[in-house]
Amino acid sequence: MQLIANTQQSEAWNGHEGAHWAEHADSFDLLNSGFNDALLEAAAIGTHDRALDIGCGTGQITRLAAGRAASGQAVGIDISTPMVERARAATAAEGIANAEFEQGDAQVHSFPVGHYDRAVSRGGVMFFADPVAAFANIGRALRPGGRLAFISPQPPSPDGDSARVFAPVNALLKQPSPAQRGMMSLSDPARVQEVLTAAGFTEVAVEPVQGPVHWGRTADEAVDFYFAMGPVRFNLEEVPQGIVQEARDRVRAALLPYESPEGVLLRGAVWLVTAVRP
Repeated sequence: MQLIANTQQSEAWNGHEGAHWAEHADSFDLLNSGFNDALLEAAAIGTHDRALDIGCGTGQITRLAAGRAASGQAVGIDISTPMVERARAATAAEGIANAEFEQGDAQVHSFPVGHYDRAVSRGGVMFFADPVAAFANIGRALRPGGRLAFISPQPPSPDGDSARVFAPVNALLKQPSPAQRGMMSLSDPARVQEVLTAAGFTEVAVEPVQGPVHWGRTADEAVDFYFAMGPVRFNLEEVPQGIVQEARDRVRAALLPYESPEGVLLRGAVWLVTAVRP
């Protein structure tokens, strides 16, 4: 029987939002992939390393980690059944033999002690109900000297691209959707330092990283993708259709200047966090 401490997140990511993400995995990977290189460089995964991907979602980072650990192994863990199933299918389709996936709650999952050389996460560590307990559990899974690297959001900038483009919708977003709750829990570097130190990590470093956020090939595609996302749908369910359509039109107009041959790209910013198990 699986141990689940984060029951609210389990329900959310095994419901509509997890299923939607799994169904649109390629679009979500494109959205977030502007930070992949920075994350993986910070993790410094070696050829023979065993890497653990926390909150792996549909497994893109796990697969990239497996490529860097060509003679080692990458294991992804996520609380969402549909996302883990999608990760397994994509990994099999790509013929990657040294990546595998487990469904579970990383806060309480029974990892082999001292087994992994590296632990990474492209944001999945934000959602723990008890982050100190969760990172302590992850730390036990690392060998002494093992390295942790993850990214988490910076607080939204009122002058940033996303704030300006999505302003017509932001005024309508009254509360986070169930799967979104806790998303900003590690957005304060002081809080990150506090949590990781309490969990037993040393050499904690937090640095800002900027990168492109890819919303789609065209403004029309970006609008469709954005308005279908779980947090947006959750907040707009009871908003009159006329108001929603007006917001869509205004967002589309705001996105048009960002169209380029590479797609619709907005500037994004995250914290890149590294730490060591002593």
